[in-house]
Amino acid sequence: MIALPPIQFDRASGSLEGANLWERTAALAFATGSKISSHFSHRGYNHCANLLRKALPERNIAIKLNPDATFEFPYGDGYWSKLLNRSFSYEDELELLFRDSVDVDYTLLDCGANFGYWSVLVSSAPYGSHKAIAIEPSSQNFAKLANNAEINGNRFEVMKCAIGAARGTARLSGTKHEAFSIADPADGGGEEVPVIALDNLLDDGRISPDGKYLIKLDVEGVEVEAIKGGTRLLQGDSVLLCEEHGSDRNHTVSRYILDQTPLQLIVYDPRSNRLETVTELSILDRIKVSTHVGYNVFGTASAFWQHRISALNADAARRMQ
Repeated sequence: MIALPPIQFDRASGSLEGANLWERTAALAFATGSKISSHFSHRGYNHCANLLRKALPERNIAIKLNPDATFEFPYGDGYWSKLLNRSFSYEDELELLFRDSVDVDYTLLDCGANFGYWSVLVSSAPYGSHKAIAIEPSSQNFAKLANNAEINGNRFEVMKCAIGAARGTARLSGTKHEAFSIADPADGGGEEVPVIALDNLLDDGRISPDGKYLIKLDVEGVEVEAIKGGTRLLQGDSVLLCEEHGSDRNHTVSRYILDQTPLQLIVYDPRSNRLETVTELSILDRIKVSTHVGYNVFGTASAFWQHRISALNADAARRMQ
């Protein structure tokens, strides 16, 4: 059976091309559902979208994120279909830092890249055409990641492995592509995947010790092990962009960064629209308002990046005046 070409959607103009009447109706439902559910952190959206997806032909949608960035995924995917809502913003705190770092010569290490959303964006011209290494262990996700690299001119590197404390192998399991994890070795399902440590990227000559790095760490439950495996890398001009799960009221990842590493812990506070330095964790009790979503916290020991973040905050303060 010949695969249908992808539907085309332009986020800037709202133009939807190549879709039949039913697929157009579904696009309206995906966008409207995102707008409505955004008032309660999109609770239930993924489930409803995935149900609707079962009634659609199997094909991809290629979303033009900007004039130099196209992101493709299966049409109706519950996690990514929110992008059909043009007012939806994905991971605001990362967007803030990436937008402010357009002029910095850095490399993105996109760990747990999924389908490669941030690698596609950061390597695009409006974001500074930065180098990116997208790292994803799942065979299912990696095929879609590699496709997104290809349709964007193979301008970022892809690696099929998981990130952990040291080299080895692990068993990857889970039912949702956005939540595959090596955190539960007792789970007998899934697939066996290679594991590397962040510092192995230095050992293997893939990155230079004197470079600047933004390290997105979305590794579903093994964040602390991944941080342990990046001790040398995190001593340099690096910022760790790490997911803190809304359901974790102990703030395990932030607590580890604050208590067990030399990194300065920074969190985006929507109340002040600033990236705030955290010295005690009660601020996260206020910020983590939804138990079913992730929140990104930053960790850095770099004077360069600390200065950049201070300047970013000053710019935000001026804009609010």
